[in-house]
Order: sequence, then structure tokens, then C-alpha cells
Amino acid sequence: MTENQTPKTTNIPTELAKERSRASAERTLMAWIRTGLSLISFGFGIAKFVPILERTSGLSMAQIVGLSFIALGILSMILAMYQHRRELRHILQVEYVFKPRLSLGSLVAALVILIGILSFVIVVIKIK
Repeated sequence: MTENQTPKTTNIPTELAKERSRASAERTLMAWIRTGLSLISFGFGIAKFVPILERTSGLSMAQIVGLSFIALGILSMILAMYQHRRELRHILQVEYVFKPRLSLGSLVAALVILIGILSFVIVVIKIK
């Protein structure tokens, strides 16, 4: 460092808090990747048993349910990546202010409930 350069002052507690927030955002993204992969795997599992279900119970909608879970898994990972990038940009702001946001977990849970209700209704209709 030359004499004309002044050392950049940093607020150590603030920078450490930002690093903890970044690490937390990273863990959240990894959890969403695991959730998305689980949904995709579940969808493949349902789709694999479609021929068995069609022969035994006539459930041709099982394939649609399986594809719905695969689509939901892919969508949840895309939204998680978007949320992760947005959170990192937000952390880098000089004046970081907490802003409550829509929970991605609540959105995915609502969609899983919707798929479950539709599946239940389809099974009840097919049984009659």
C-alpha cells in the first residue's frame, strides 16, 4: 500500500453477518435441490408403475400424476435458483433491510396438496 492510498474501512460484524446470510441462502438452495430431486424421483416412480396400475385398476391418470410431480420438482428448482440469486443480490446491498417475501416452501406445499387432491378425486371417480 502506498502513502496516498487509504485503507478501506469495513464493518467486520456487518460483513460476517452478510457471509452468514449468504451461507444460509446456499443451504436453502441445496435443500430445495434435494426437494426437487425427491419430487422428480417420486414422479418417475409413479410413472413407472402406470402399466401395473392400468392392468389392475384402470388408473390411466397415474401417468399424469407422475408427470405433475416431475414438473413440480423442476419448477421448484427453477424458482429456488431465482430466489437464491435474488437473495444474494439483496445481501450485497449497502443498506440491507429485511423484507418479508413469499415462502417458496408454502408455494410448493400448496401445489403438492393440489396434486394430492386431484389424485384423490381421480381415484374416487375411477373406483365408482
